[in-house]
Amino acid sequence: MGLILAIDQGTTSSRAILFDERQSVVAVAQEEFPQHFPASGQVEHAPEDLWQTSVRTCRAAMDKAGIGPGDIAAIGITNQRETTLVWDRETGEPVYNAIVWQDRRTSDLCAALKARGLEPLFTERTGLLLDPYFSGTKVAWILDNVADARSRAEAGRLVFGTVDTWLIWKLTGGRVHVTDATNASRTLMYDIGKGSWDPELCDHLGVPVSMLPEVLDCNAEFGVSEASVFGAAIPILGVAGDQQAATLGQACFEPGMMKATYGTGCFALLNTGEDRVVSRNRLLTTIAYQLDGRPTYALEGSIFIAGAAVQWLRDGLGIIERAEQSGPLAGEADPNQDVYMVPAFTGLGAPWWDAEARGAIFGLTRASGPREFARAALESVCYQTRDLLEAKRRDWQSGNGQTVLRVDGGMVASDWTMQCLADILAAPIDRPTVLETTALGAAWLAGSKAGIWPDRDGFAGTWALESRFEPTMDAALREKKYRGWLEAVRRTLENDVRQ
Repeated sequence: MGLILAIDQGTTSSRAILFDERQSVVAVAQEEFPQHFPASGQVEHAPEDLWQTSVRTCRAAMDKAGIGPGDIAAIGITNQRETTLVWDRETGEPVYNAIVWQDRRTSDLCAALKARGLEPLFTERTGLLLDPYFSGTKVAWILDNVADARSRAEAGRLVFGTVDTWLIWKLTGGRVHVTDATNASRTLMYDIGKGSWDPELCDHLGVPVSMLPEVLDCNAEFGVSEASVFGAAIPILGVAGDQQAATLGQACFEPGMMKATYGTGCFALLNTGEDRVVSRNRLLTTIAYQLDGRPTYALEGSIFIAGAAVQWLRDGLGIIERAEQSGPLAGEADPNQDVYMVPAFTGLGAPWWDAEARGAIFGLTRASGPREFARAALESVCYQTRDLLEAKRRDWQSGNGQTVLRVDGGMVASDWTMQCLADILAAPIDRPTVLETTALGAAWLAGSKAGIWPDRDGFAGTWALESRFEPTMDAALREKKYRGWLEAVRRTLENDVRQ
């Protein structure tokens, strides 16, 4: 049948999606797994949960579709990117839980590296900033805090991987230790210009180079799954970190095209082509994708809290029962109240990059209630996106006129939120017919490598618009509201928990 199996291993759940030759969804399975919070600002996953939920969802999708492993031509993998695992090379046993990308425990290490004047060196070579978000300092923490880990690593007994590497290792029975260029570019250890691991950066972090996986193109032969996993061996032919996979799934192949994915956080990538733009506004320079040995670069802005703000309304405050209730509730808010929520639950990401900032709400009155909280939560995502867009415009001008933002992720199903986004950005928002863009991007990598899906240009021609949201807000009101947001952020940063 020539189906493609996409494994989408995310922050709160694992999903498997089967696509046919026409890039249509055949079957979907999803399973949530526990989040572990050992201390304030710390987030972990059990490595076995990542593996078992991935396998179970794949099998469930196959059962739903009524197909066997022989009907699957290839596997594509996309994953939460900076989440970090270390395991024994011989036994395959993890030495510690996976430290999640949201985790802030390495703030002090990042501060120490900055104090040594090393951030410009890391930024020049990796395109990243010294922040706990990235993988390198997480590896160092594991080596320094798990008994015997450093000595075992220096003896060559331990290996490191992001979630893609862990899944490939498990799928292939421990035979293959690899990653792709997009995931490697998020580690603080990979020189994105030279396309190789950087021993000097590894030395500054205290991470032995022997721990690192081989780096491949996004469309490459990543090994073959053991027959015991799915009932027959299946080649793994595509891998990309989730945000880069969404960029591919949105067919943002041309310089100047931009996508934003609204999941737990929000991640906006602007394709800059072969031009490795150095940000002057604390955005990240990263690899958008690497095909057939040629990297394409992007500017990325990372928002740590987007959909998680809606989860907080539901689970923390209890003012909604389901996430989809947030938009209608926000639409009922009093327009005369200016309530601002700065959702720095795990620090602030781009362009502020303050790991110690914590959430705050401004403008409350006796009349403020659930409606105003809902609106403030959703508007905070829109304001943060504008922060990113403003920084991108200052860093790189495509010459293509007005930016059109292609969006995906769970939050984009809300018409109210998308209209608010268009209004705050003063830019059109395009929502595609296929919202499974992250899995679709991984599937396209595998399907095109297998020769059964279109090439880049052919795939771009299949992208279809479901809805366009045009800005309608009065310009003066837009700027007034945005100035209020910037003031709320300023006050939040002034009340940094370190003070």
